[in-house]
Amino acid sequence: MFKCGTIALIGRPNMGKSTLLNALVGQKISITSRKAQTTRYRIAGIQTNQNAQFIFIDTPGFQTRIMNGLNQALNRTVTSTLNDVDVICFVVETGYFGADDLKVLRLLPKDKPVLLIANKLDVFASRFEDHQQRDQALFEFMAQMAQSWPTLAQETKGFEGDSSQYQSAEFSEVIPMSAKNKDDVQGLYAILEGYLPEGEPLYASDALTDRSERFMAAEILREKVFRFTGDELPYASSVVIDQFKMDGRMRRIAATILVDRENHKAMIIGEKGERLKKISTDARLDMEKLFDGKVFLETWVKVKRGWADDQAELRSQGIE
Repeated sequence: MFKCGTIALIGRPNMGKSTLLNALVGQKISITSRKAQTTRYRIAGIQTNQNAQFIFIDTPGFQTRIMNGLNQALNRTVTSTLNDVDVICFVVETGYFGADDLKVLRLLPKDKPVLLIANKLDVFASRFEDHQQRDQALFEFMAQMAQSWPTLAQETKGFEGDSSQYQSAEFSEVIPMSAKNKDDVQGLYAILEGYLPEGEPLYASDALTDRSERFMAAEILREKVFRFTGDELPYASSVVIDQFKMDGRMRRIAATILVDRENHKAMIIGEKGERLKKISTDARLDMEKLFDGKVFLETWVKVKRGWADDQAELRSQGIE
């Protein structure tokens, strides 16, 4: 029987969930950067083989600190996703499990299979010159993760509270891997197939995502804003697509980058507009690669104070 199911990728920020999704799908559909809150939307990545259709749901990193309207909306996206999927992949960093990870663990339902994905195995391995020390450290971490959740909470550095608040459950699997390793990615597919329910495919066999080109254009431009501003610009910037239309085979796109302050606007524009030009050019090239066609992109920067706490503005951007 054919299988079809939804798989949530969940974890705290910067655990490589979007990188993992892109590796699983085989194409970049979720933007990545070093900044927290890069992922703001529930994005489905779809992969179909002769036996099953895998529908991966990339979620924002669960926010545990700054709680403005945007953070609260991102966390609602995470919690609502958990109710709608068949399997959960809880993504952590290999070799580390802390109090912030525990805050995510508390959200996980007991009635669904939860696989612990110990990601960034390549980064973990690079910390050891001696292979025996590396293997021993990995073994100890795996053994720690294999415990029941209340016991895991008790042994986690930085944990405060009553461990009985955690469900008496265990992870269905503990899987160390690197999203950059193709063999690891294929191995994860083989494991996940065993957890999917029987059912007909929900999407066409060649579908890669449930998101529109308009949405993808906004995300690509937002990624470039993050990439080219480094640590100078806080996460509180966003992109709105004002126009997206076809002109023959060319896509004409007009977009506005929203920022919270005048000095943020200056950061993005740069001296004589050079930074904004680089951002726009790099975004256009990525759009042309994804859409397989020419793109004409016009970009503006606009200051809108307090947009991250404006519920109407967040809804207009599709952030509920």
